Amino acid sequence: MQIRRFQDTDAPALAAMIAHTLRTTNSKDYPPDYIEADVRAMSAKRLCERAGWIHLYVVCDGGQIVGSGGIGPFWGREDESALFTIFVHPDWQGRGIGRQIMQTLAQDEYFLRARRIEIPASVTAVGFYRKMGYTYKDGVTGPDDEGLVRLEMHR
Repeated sequence: MQIRRFQDTDAPALAAMIAHTLRTTNSKDYPPDYIEADVRAMSAKRLCERAGWIHLYVVCDGGQIVGSGGIGPFWGREDESALFTIFVHPDWQGRGIGRQIMQTLAQDEYFLRARRIEIPASVTAVGFYRKMGYTYKDGVTGPDDEGLVRLEMHR
């Protein structure tokens, strides 16, 4: 298992892994039209664009991408960051890969400089992030207008 920074050549495989994960894991909590909008938002082209403003990492097992995670500035702020694009292939969930991704992100410069880290979390992932020490932002436990639950950690 290797965790490394994303390269543009990873984009098609990463987009396919994310689409599969959304359609398999997240479909329990979201309707098909929501899932398909997310799949479009995580296209190979958009992942390359995203990697231009966040530090995006991929988890590889041999030649297969089995996970991802990113961190970037929260609205350009120096003292706040946000986590993005955290996915683990359904066949690899429950094996500690999500925890490894979170540990990698916690060593990134965007994390280390931040006093607060926010996660716009899917309903599906809230339990995982809560186990990782994140709390509900402003005490709001339900999803917002985007269907996301805002979690945060203060350091």
